[in-house]
Amino acid sequence: MLLNWTVMILYNYFSAMFIGPGYVPLGWTPEKSQDCMYLQYCKVCQSYKAPRSHHCRKCNRCVMKMDHHCPWINNCCGYQNHASFTLFLLLAPLGCIHASFIFVMTMYTQLYNRISFGWSSVKIDMSAAKRDPRPIIPFGLSAFAASLFALGLALGTTIAVGMLFIIQMKVILTNKTSIESWIEEKAKDRIQYYQTGETFIFPYDTGSKWKNFKQVFTWSGIPEGDGLDWPVRDGCHQYSLTIEQLKQKADKRVRSVRYRAVEDYSGVCCPVTKGVKTFFTTPCTEEPRIALSKGDLILATRGLKHWMYGEKMLDSAADGGIRERGWFPRKCVEKCQYDSETDQPVDGEKKNR
Repeated sequence: MLLNWTVMILYNYFSAMFIGPGYVPLGWTPEKSQDCMYLQYCKVCQSYKAPRSHHCRKCNRCVMKMDHHCPWINNCCGYQNHASFTLFLLLAPLGCIHASFIFVMTMYTQLYNRISFGWSSVKIDMSAAKRDPRPIIPFGLSAFAASLFALGLALGTTIAVGMLFIIQMKVILTNKTSIESWIEEKAKDRIQYYQTGETFIFPYDTGSKWKNFKQVFTWSGIPEGDGLDWPVRDGCHQYSLTIEQLKQKADKRVRSVRYRAVEDYSGVCCPVTKGVKTFFTTPCTEEPRIALSKGDLILATRGLKHWMYGEKMLDSAADGGIRERGWFPRKCVEKCQYDSETDQPVDGEKKNR
């Protein structure tokens, strides 16, 4: 049975790795040209981003129904391999639970055969068993230490991977991805911030957990649909989510603050020369760092106490210029002094927008 777990785990692991998530065809455009106004354009892939697709910096492609980029499979989790990846997250804890049971029973049996109970003390002799029959495989101190280590590893994997499985099942049963859950949270924040009174309804949730489940898990192993067009619930249309993404992108430009670099920064993860607090509070994320030269302009969108995240403007054009995104130390930049109110909207304008 342990071999059966191993085979199923490896099968789903390599399926998630080699099948891949599925990519938006290069140069893709919607069938109706007027629908392009509802979509974002990817300059890297030279195509429009289909609904539910996102560009992955690691894969350098637009991924269909992208959930996240997983370093353990060296690939994205998306439309085609979402089921295989989730089954791997389920089978790995089950196999580890079975292995943990074997380790616990082995150590219990061997220790029980080696314990001597006296009137005043309890002694354990790891050299040989006190009872017959003797074990087929010798179980000494080194074997006990190895079994204890393996037990801790199996339990740790069960907890860590099991939590990931629970998270994946939550988003699958609502027909979302991890990225779409984050988009929905930002939609609520945007509506509350501007007090628009609108209500955002996630368009791809069918309202039935079983129907949402069947869109990912099928008997054939091939998910429903083509990864480009998706069934939507009543009151929504195919581009409801992409329209919300465009609104959030515009809101991001409004809320961003312009900074100018006053110190050079090489782009290393943990800079030694920028202070002890900056070194030890580096963001624990896969997002990149950007190198700065004195005088560079950066549009900061969010930040921590000692770090900021933003886009470095490499071209003079504010909207159409090429930008480089990433984290940088807060002490390397200072806020720009605006010459006019048109450079940054005032609070009233932001609320009205």
